[in-house]
Amino acid sequence: MNVTTPATRHEADQLLKLIAGEHAVLRDDQWTAIDSLVNGQRRMLVVQRTGWGKSAVYFIAAKLLRARGAGASVIISPLLALMRNQVEAASRAGITAATINSANMTEWEDIQVQVGRGEVDGLLISPERLNSPDFRDQVLPQLAHTVGMVVVDEAHCISDWGHDFRPDYRRIKTLLDDLPANTPVLATTATANDRVVADVVAQLGPATGVLRGGLDRESLSLSVITLPDSTHRAAWIASALGTLPGSGIIYCLTVAAAEDLADALEVAGWNVAAYTGRTEATEREELEQALIGNQLKALVATSALGMGFDKPDLGFVVHLGAPSSPISYYQQVGRAGRGTDHAEVILLPGPADKEIWEYFASVSMPDEQAVHQLLKALSDEPLSTAKLENFVDLSRSRIDQALKVLDVDGAVNRVRGGWVSTGAPWVYDRERYAGLAAARHSEQKAMVDYQDTAKCRMTFLRAQLDDPTLAPGETCQRCDNCTGQRRSLSVDPAMAERVDSRLRAPGIRLTQRKMWPTGSVRKGKIKGVLPGRALGRLNDIARGPALAELLSSSTWRPDTDWRNDDWLRRIVAVLADWDWDTRPRTVVALGNADPARHDLIVALAHAVASVGHMEFGGVITTRGAAVTAHNSAFRVNGLASHFDLSGVNISQGPVLLVTDVVDTGWSVTVAGADLAQRFSTEGFSTEVLPFALAAQG
Repeated sequence: MNVTTPATRHEADQLLKLIAGEHAVLRDDQWTAIDSLVNGQRRMLVVQRTGWGKSAVYFIAAKLLRARGAGASVIISPLLALMRNQVEAASRAGITAATINSANMTEWEDIQVQVGRGEVDGLLISPERLNSPDFRDQVLPQLAHTVGMVVVDEAHCISDWGHDFRPDYRRIKTLLDDLPANTPVLATTATANDRVVADVVAQLGPATGVLRGGLDRESLSLSVITLPDSTHRAAWIASALGTLPGSGIIYCLTVAAAEDLADALEVAGWNVAAYTGRTEATEREELEQALIGNQLKALVATSALGMGFDKPDLGFVVHLGAPSSPISYYQQVGRAGRGTDHAEVILLPGPADKEIWEYFASVSMPDEQAVHQLLKALSDEPLSTAKLENFVDLSRSRIDQALKVLDVDGAVNRVRGGWVSTGAPWVYDRERYAGLAAARHSEQKAMVDYQDTAKCRMTFLRAQLDDPTLAPGETCQRCDNCTGQRRSLSVDPAMAERVDSRLRAPGIRLTQRKMWPTGSVRKGKIKGVLPGRALGRLNDIARGPALAELLSSSTWRPDTDWRNDDWLRRIVAVLADWDWDTRPRTVVALGNADPARHDLIVALAHAVASVGHMEFGGVITTRGAAVTAHNSAFRVNGLASHFDLSGVNISQGPVLLVTDVVDTGWSVTVAGADLAQRFSTEGFSTEVLPFALAAQG
């Protein structure tokens, strides 16, 4: 790198104008960070509020470093939404940026070649990519020797004590240790208290410079509303949406809650959409753009929509259920009011919040006995997480999380085909996990205190984040406590009736897949498969255990007398409540590779056809072993020729496609699309409505 030509503030200001407009001027702290990185070749931690301009710092520094002969900068970002926005911002500044993530797997090889040729200024990757076998073994060693700068965005994720700690972020320290001397490193976050700052600095190195600014958000008006139950809270949101400025985000704690609320709000007449970890990448991008363009009143989202989503005029953030910590809450509400004078932030806590907090806390690391069972099951022969479910009584998500921790600790290794044991000794760190549990409990208590406080709410959040600029006695004069202004708790009766009828309707709606995943053999919009229904979710507190028992039952037989069966009565209630345009006339069973489960599905399909006076159109069978790929593109590719429709004959539609369990939704979508294509002719279009006994999650 040409260190004889120092970067100037004027040079940096010109690049900022390309990103933020001709009137933009760097803040003093922004220039301090850029100067330290480019001219001082230092490691820096920048803790600044959302909207301060942290991404501008690293894009400008990356461009200035490249102009002085440095290699590409590696930017580690946690979410796809963040990556998309950053690639667009980089292009405005004349920076050639590329990203390697789960949504563009078919492009990885070409991007890796471009990086090798020096054609990329900035490479954005997820922390999980650091342990992808191909990336770890082929790309990472080259990057470590040629990288111009490393950026760790949302750096609180590095710390065990951060509100969104991720095991893969701990792998970053290994990457930093392998860098050549004097390689600039920038860590950025808006949500780090003193403990997290100290932890991140310890991992970056003692010479790390720290820039911390004030965390007040002058545009945000915070309030808390306590209502008796989830149905009342949903009805209140439906009634209040018209009073909230512009468009915004309604956060829910779980995927199920987000999907149910979005469904209810749509029935109430609002133009909203669900956005969760189950939403396909292509559809996520469309939904983000729809919200940015104010084509939607709101996205009803989980934390999948959070860090990095950039809509400066976002008018409101509502939470149906409280996040588990004030720090996490501050991060999410920070999406609002970044470019406006006023934005509404409303929290509607619920009685089930604590139970949900405890569940997610348990997922972070299973108990000692379960971890040792997991280690005992592993050898030098790769096992997938699906196969490991046979050895340890943990859900797949909890197995994945435990393996990530064990991987970072060196006890297991991810290879092609799954996971293997390294043979290295591993000791369950009781003290560390007990400390983390205590910290999480303290955060949960603080979140309850935030709901109950009679003092300034913004001051409370800033204090939780150890804001160094917070003065004693300072108040925001904008929140409900400071102003004394409280929102009405009343609910529009007609709106309440519509919401209540949807939330209390029999069964649940299945998420409709609308676009084939990027990189799959199928392209564009999905045709012929309409929204589906299921009796309930397997993780429902009330219905889940009974559904699980039903799915494991061997009592379902084609010759069973269904007229007095209680489950069939529930199924009939769901079908009767289904608001389809045209009643289905044919029932088709989507078979299963497991013989017992296959018999259950076929018996169920026959029963539904009989009670509904519909034709039975036959059984879709499967070819070969079950498709276990988790990535959507790989899963669709595996399912593309998986189904055999030779045993199906349809003379009239629509078709009710009956199955046992819907997880990702791709099996019923691929099979349904195959049905629609096979039995649609000129002048006759076959539509498929999926129905399942249960849904995962």
